[in-house]
Amino acid sequence: MIQATFQKYKLEFKRPSGTSRGVLRVKETYFLLLNESDKKGVGECGVFKGLSADDRPDYEEKLAWTCANINLGLTKLLEELLEFPSIQIGLEQAFLSLYADDSFELFPSDFTKNQEPISINGLIWMGDASFMKSQIQDKLTAGFSCIKMKIGAINFEEELTLLKSIRKEFSSDDIELRVDANGAFRPQEALEKLKRLSELDLHSIEQPIRQGQYEEMAKLCELTPLPIALDEELIGVFHQKEKEKIIKSVNPQYIILKPTLVGGFKGSQEWITIATENNINWWITSALESNVGLNAIAQWTYTLRNTMPQGLGTGSLFTNNFESPLEVVNGKLQYNTNVDWNFNLK
Repeated sequence: MIQATFQKYKLEFKRPSGTSRGVLRVKETYFLLLNESDKKGVGECGVFKGLSADDRPDYEEKLAWTCANINLGLTKLLEELLEFPSIQIGLEQAFLSLYADDSFELFPSDFTKNQEPISINGLIWMGDASFMKSQIQDKLTAGFSCIKMKIGAINFEEELTLLKSIRKEFSSDDIELRVDANGAFRPQEALEKLKRLSELDLHSIEQPIRQGQYEEMAKLCELTPLPIALDEELIGVFHQKEKEKIIKSVNPQYIILKPTLVGGFKGSQEWITIATENNINWWITSALESNVGLNAIAQWTYTLRNTMPQGLGTGSLFTNNFESPLEVVNGKLQYNTNVDWNFNLK
């Protein structure tokens, strides 16, 4: 018999991090802890306040139910928890961890043997122009060849100036530039802004307008001079037929999958299958998980063999993250087998 408990944990940002939804100072997360005989398993349920579809008042109640019913087994639990994607991925991790030889090596591969890293993008957080510029310089110095900049919080002209300054020094052959608007543009102004951004030879823009405006988004994807990637648009879509409808009606150039927000590995794989059938490319992104969740997502991502830079965090944003083998070297995420895990919730 498996015993299960959960524990809340508050991740603290080293520096308040700006998004178009406001400034983040802490990030609450939950750990699902399994015990069976002498085996232990851990999974992270990284609910994202204000963004996750399962950011609901009954979240802890549902976690308690999950622990009480853990012996229903993973398949049944995933069905029962369809509307709680962050609990789904926590369960997937916890069961993999419980039965793994090493409770943190969930998907053994050349990545976990430190033989091949994962190419990732360097993330530039919102702030004033000088702060964003200093971050850009840091990422370039750190060897990133792909940078993702969040836009939509400061003046658009200032953001354009920043992007132009990067392009003056580095061509698209040197640096791939992605931007993420987090739905900040109004539909009536979006196309004009996309035209101006496209002059800077960008790779893509994530979620230019707020999610749920399917007709406007479909029109933008048809007319855009700059490839559009759907991100928030995929959150809260639980059923396969709904997923197919969005992909076919909007027809984006890319989709971005945050496993914690779209139903874990199983839910993400559904999206990937539908996108691939419709000739739409994709990449994987973490969502401010601790190193426990990031580790699981990175290991799974490696198995997909997608050669594009992935949107995986670096674990370095928080003051109280857990020491792990994950490290970033020359813009790539690698698993340093000489470093041990220190997972301590106290």
